[in-house]
Amino acid sequence: MTATSPRLKHEVKDLALAPLGRQRIEWAGREMPVLRQIRDRFAQEKPFAGIRLSACCHVTTETAHLAIALKAGGADALLIASNPLSTQDDVAACLVADYDIPVFAIKGEDNDTYHRHVQIALDHRPNIIIDDGSDVVATLIQQRPHQIADLIGTTEETTTGIVRLRAMFRDGVLTFPAMNVNDADTKHFFDNRYGTGQSTLDGIIRATNVLLAGKNIVVVGYGWCGKGTALRARGLGANVIVTEIDPIRAIEAVMDGFRVLPMAEAAPVGDLFITVTGNKHVIRGEHFDVMKDGAIVCNSGHFDLEIDLKTLGQKATEVKNVRPFTQEYRLNSGKSIVVLGEGRLINLAAAEGHPSAVMDMSFANQALAAEYLVKNKGKLQAGLHSIPTEVDQNIALLKLQAMGIEIDTLTPDQHEYINSWTSGT
Repeated sequence: MTATSPRLKHEVKDLALAPLGRQRIEWAGREMPVLRQIRDRFAQEKPFAGIRLSACCHVTTETAHLAIALKAGGADALLIASNPLSTQDDVAACLVADYDIPVFAIKGEDNDTYHRHVQIALDHRPNIIIDDGSDVVATLIQQRPHQIADLIGTTEETTTGIVRLRAMFRDGVLTFPAMNVNDADTKHFFDNRYGTGQSTLDGIIRATNVLLAGKNIVVVGYGWCGKGTALRARGLGANVIVTEIDPIRAIEAVMDGFRVLPMAEAAPVGDLFITVTGNKHVIRGEHFDVMKDGAIVCNSGHFDLEIDLKTLGQKATEVKNVRPFTQEYRLNSGKSIVVLGEGRLINLAAAEGHPSAVMDMSFANQALAAEYLVKNKGKLQAGLHSIPTEVDQNIALLKLQAMGIEIDTLTPDQHEYINSWTSGT
């Protein structure tokens, strides 16, 4: 760690890791052609000149490309980690050493360090905040309301963060524009479904090396992340059970061919439980009591509150590390419950997060949402704003072009027909 008086310039594990980080960042870039095109345009147009930007994201190889694109666009950018276990230390080191981007992120940092880094992000007095879960925005509103005057707006790409922003707006405290990146089609259709689906099972397999074929896997929540997780688990031969509180999503899971049960009934039969809800304590004390000996629980939602680890710890007579990112809780009854990644995001704790090809679209949305805020400074009302449809479609078109795929376009006659109410059927 290196410091200059009076403020830290960065806080990373070891700058000597930078060469490895650069190699891995370059590898990820091979599958991020959309963000590369945006970065090249940013480098010419400098849309963020004079803009202070604080980003709270998972510090991964893919996020590195977003940070590099923002700096190429002229941003005075600073990056902190959004999750204590998601940081890739070599990537953090490379961003500092090779790109001169202040990074405050260390894999495994404790909660006090994380909250201190949030304060550092706000010390930057950002004009734009790129958030992941709305922690930085919530802290700004609660602890530093005088800085809201500096803010042009924020972007948010998680379901949990959008829920929190809606609650802020309902309570009258979201007094600035917020871009809803999460609900862009080129984000949640692909990032949440295919990215979470693949990377979650990747993290589970790396942490445990268990065979998933034949296992009863309980997917808790059937939003886009749950759909992707259930789909990939079935593809590996698992017997997938879904739990839900939303009747429409429950019907969808049934019609997608999955067994749907209340958690009380799923708990005794599940071998592996994956939470993807964004809510707290969806697996709790009464569920642990009836689980099988050796049942594995993990989270791929957002915060580490989805699994009630406090209650599980109170029930345990012994907690021991049995593998990296794998803890065994021995209960009074003699059976054990295995928790992966301390209840944090298993796809980032034990693996590398979403593949770069899918994050290419998600971070393209982030970059363009930030640019949209700057271009429309003073014109947008307070509250949540969707990514413009034309931006969403352009990202998809750029992705298709990069993949060498062409699609049809409407003929003039078709365009007239579809936009007219006077034409017959």
